[in-house]
Amino acid sequence: MLVLHHLGKSQSERIVWLLEELGLPYELVHHTRDATTMLSPPALQALHPLGAAPVIVDDGLMLAESGAIVQYLLGRYGGDSRLAPAPDHPDFAPYLYWFHFANGNLQAHMGRNMMLKRLDLPADDPVLVSARGRLDRALRLMDDRLAASPFLAGQALTAADIMTVFTLTTMRYFYPLDLAPYPAIRAYLQRIGGLDGYRRAMAKGDPGMPLLLD
Repeated sequence: MLVLHHLGKSQSERIVWLLEELGLPYELVHHTRDATTMLSPPALQALHPLGAAPVIVDDGLMLAESGAIVQYLLGRYGGDSRLAPAPDHPDFAPYLYWFHFANGNLQAHMGRNMMLKRLDLPADDPVLVSARGRLDRALRLMDDRLAASPFLAGQALTAADIMTVFTLTTMRYFYPLDLAPYPAIRAYLQRIGGLDGYRRAMAKGDPGMPLLLD
């Protein structure tokens, strides 16, 4: 059986959600962050050289990196899954764009702002101002997209959404962010929160954690 090593409040929630959407049997192994440092525990560090989650073990194969794991699972088990439009589908290009935007742009900007916040820089520091501006532009681009489309790739949920939602929700436990200026994103998160697969995944992966869906 496929084994998913999951770290609470981490990008590995994407994989729990994907597995729930695919209906695949899996074993979920929970790892807990150090209460002081918020880093991953020794057990996860012993499993993979980077000590990061998610990590899957599938038929003897070990694989890390959430984006790689999503593509692996869809390629091996998704078949003609609705979660990954085929190349001849009209939503294929938007799907590819938003799938890679999740970690290549949005998550990177959130992470950069999180680190700068910890430096306690003055509000007018040029590096901080630039970083905030880049994050705002990324969010406004996404807000415009979601004002025109219920999901990032088009009319239906895809793995592009599964890759993205962590940054808009759980990531805000590490970098609080007011989404009031982005009404379409907020409406989108309400739609996500109504999906059975998402609710099941979050209840299994991070039981009891309030979901930041507004």
